[in-house]
Amino acid sequence: MTEETNKNGPDAAVTAEPSAPELPDEAGATEQVADPFEELRSENADLRDRFLRLAAEMDNLRRRTDREVKDAKAYAVTGFARDMLSVSDNLRRAIDAIPADMRAGADAGLSALIEGVEMTERAMLSALERHGVRKIEAEGQKFDPNFHQAMFEVPNTEVANNTVVQVVQAGFAIGDRVLRPAMVGVAKGGPKNEQPSAETASEPKA
Repeated sequence: MTEETNKNGPDAAVTAEPSAPELPDEAGATEQVADPFEELRSENADLRDRFLRLAAEMDNLRRRTDREVKDAKAYAVTGFARDMLSVSDNLRRAIDAIPADMRAGADAGLSALIEGVEMTERAMLSALERHGVRKIEAEGQKFDPNFHQAMFEVPNTEVANNTVVQVVQAGFAIGDRVLRPAMVGVAKGGPKNEQPSAETASEPKA
């Protein structure tokens, strides 16, 4: 009895402890639970951003093209108009060179010639106006360097200082651009002119 007890005593009382369960790898678990649609969402957002930028670029291109086409139509006759203004100037000089007394006593032939030159000048200016070329009204306006070129000063205390009192050569504009500034004489010595010129208010800048 004693031997059996000794044999089965301490050794028999010792039992094997159960092993601890293996825990899943945290990195692996994270990879497994990651949103499978996240990459698609990111790609979709990138494509949407690219599409919006492309749409904005195309809209800017369309607007720029429309503006260039409009400008090309409006200013296509600029060079031709300048040449025609030179011809009109010569016609006006020819008319102005005829003394008043000669015109008053002119015979039928000379009168017809003068009238023909005047009609030609008017027809030329009307044709230019139909193509967007218009005369800049300068006399009586405040001097504006955007539309006027001062040739001389005229002492005059009855009108505001820097008022255009004489037009040596008419100015013209085409579209929103000055084709040729008006050559003018301005008043000097009068009261200060604080009012903006009507030309500045009504005509586009050069």
